[in-house]
Amino acid sequence: MVISTWRVAAAQYPIDRLADWDAYATKLSRWVAEAAAGGAVLAVFPEYAGMELASLDPATMGDLHASIETVSALLPRVDALHSALAQQHGMWILAGSAPRKLTNGRFVNTARLFAPDGRAAYQDKLLMTRFEREQWGIVGGEGVTLFVTPLGRLAVLICYDSEFPLLARAAVEAGAEVLLVPSCTETMRGYWRVRLGSQARALEGQCYAVHSPTIGNADWSPAVDRNRGAAGVYGPPDAHAGAGIAMPDDGVLAIGEESRAQWVFADLDLGHIATLRADGGVLNARDWAEQPGAERLPPVTIVDLT
Repeated sequence: MVISTWRVAAAQYPIDRLADWDAYATKLSRWVAEAAAGGAVLAVFPEYAGMELASLDPATMGDLHASIETVSALLPRVDALHSALAQQHGMWILAGSAPRKLTNGRFVNTARLFAPDGRAAYQDKLLMTRFEREQWGIVGGEGVTLFVTPLGRLAVLICYDSEFPLLARAAVEAGAEVLLVPSCTETMRGYWRVRLGSQARALEGQCYAVHSPTIGNADWSPAVDRNRGAAGVYGPPDAHAGAGIAMPDDGVLAIGEESRAQWVFADLDLGHIATLRADGGVLNARDWAEQPGAERLPPVTIVDLT
């Protein structure tokens, strides 16, 4: 059974230097509890939020590649904590993405979605920025994942992925109603690229997009030393007078105060998405197919978390 109306929380999450594991567990537990107290059933954390864990090893935290190894090695423990918090609060959590080491020794940037029963599934970032390619040595994953949940059909576009319409379109063709966009950008230019990409994907797919960025300065880290942005929740700027549906004129359902640590909440109604896709003022989702080359979409893997 799909819950058609529910509240999402998008984090404007600060990268902190942590004293020890208990400091991280306390911080994450507080953030999740605050999202739950605000009525959210899904909490979205940013891209590379997991890199603050590199500060747990002062000997290597200033070394880019060593810090990647440190964070990747901690992922099983990190994921166990997220799983426990999801079960404790009975909510869905998109964990902050982090480098994950593959069996071939390469690293991918992975976001993990945790269900209220503790189960987890993941989406790797598909397209790498220059910094990731040329300095980090992070590689792209393989294909888009559609998560079938009681909250509807969700997909994750990690930061730069949101700037490429065919990735989102593949998810929409598979039924995605909500796109989750965790990001990590060091400048306002980077933030706006991801924000504009998120809003464009919401317009094209006639769906919701939930954007969650890292914020704050972390001079100790060569990976996430500068972080700018504002969390936001976007929808298609459209209306249906007969059904009493009116999205905001600019498509912005909620927006945070730039670079302030906070949750940004919004109430999503999947019924609005269905109505606008079927009989909106424009029919972007339907009319996509009329473009030359519209059929050239990447593969989608469907993961059932119902």
